[in-house]
Amino acid sequence: MCRHLAWLGRPRTLAELVLEPPSSLLVQSYAPRRQRHGTMNADGWGVGFWTPGRAAPARWRSARPLWAEPSFASVAPSLSSGCVVAAVRSATAGMPLEESAAAPFTDGRVLLSHNGRVDRNVLPAVRDAESTVDSALLAALVFDRGLDALGDVVREVGQADPGARLNLLAADGARLLATSWGDTLSMLVTPDGTALASEPWDDDPAWTDVPDRSLVVVTADGIAVTPLDRQDAA
Repeated sequence: MCRHLAWLGRPRTLAELVLEPPSSLLVQSYAPRRQRHGTMNADGWGVGFWTPGRAAPARWRSARPLWAEPSFASVAPSLSSGCVVAAVRSATAGMPLEESAAAPFTDGRVLLSHNGRVDRNVLPAVRDAESTVDSALLAALVFDRGLDALGDVVREVGQADPGARLNLLAADGARLLATSWGDTLSMLVTPDGTALASEPWDDDPAWTDVPDRSLVVVTADGIAVTPLDRQDAA
């Protein structure tokens, strides 16, 4: 349904993370290699990142395909960050095509992207959702419950909608959290930092696949991968 990535580590330019790798998000917008649902991601894109001296993340989103954004391509080599969340969107049938529906979503403190789908009827009413799309409602629920409850939210929503796909990527500037639930998630650990992505952006053999129904937490102190079918996973 979508492709997304997150980075935590040494500051890297948005071009290095989103545009330049051989199987970058730009390439995945028209030719993803591991996407199970849909064939293209041309219904919008977004990048969120933290900059020194600013507590809230900056964000750039569009309802256009990423390949149709020359302004972003011209600026991305000049923007760098040590914590980034980015996504390209393939809209679920019946969902609106609008900038506000493109991930990452934010409450001003956390960035969150959703790769998948969920029945909106199983999501409780929450305030301040950025859009009526399922991903925005799910993000608002996570923001309402708090990032530490990400695993609990995914388990509860997955139980309410057994057909849901709930791959989430979230960041608060100092850590990354991700869930794999019904779709692919890969991880790359380097001396400079850690990347989490729907699919690898290159063929580096250091990429590893995260088991389905897992919670990943990345901090400066290390990485923890916990099964989501364990009740103490959080």
